[in-house]
Amino acid sequence: MARTPHDVTDAELSVLQVLWDEGATTIRRLTDVLYPRGGTSHYSTVQKLLDRLEAKGYVQRKRVASPHLFEATLDRDALIGRQLRSMAEKLCGGSLAPLLTNLVRAQVLSASERAELRALIAQLDRKPRRGERS
Repeated sequence: MARTPHDVTDAELSVLQVLWDEGATTIRRLTDVLYPRGGTSHYSTVQKLLDRLEAKGYVQRKRVASPHLFEATLDRDALIGRQLRSMAEKLCGGSLAPLLTNLVRAQVLSASERAELRALIAQLDRKPRRGERS
């Protein structure tokens, strides 16, 4: 199946995860985290990944400092939501319920995770949905 131009590859996702965890950082720091025993080729690889992410609008280069800093402009939750909707389209005809049900059944959830899910469902039950009357 062909990728859409805004898909995130596994390598790009690795870069985004570092940026989400550490905030704005340099290419050197990203290279050190992603390739602890890396060299010049790894630095070039990270640079290319950043260029691709910047072209997609998922990373922003801050040129005010030297060396340049890079930060994620794509929120982790936004990417998760988009990926889950895409997976639901592919596997479940667009319905999220079977996908979410399988995710919840596949992993033992902690008490706090279950409480968080209950609170979310309660919040959704109180909020009118588009096209519905309150």
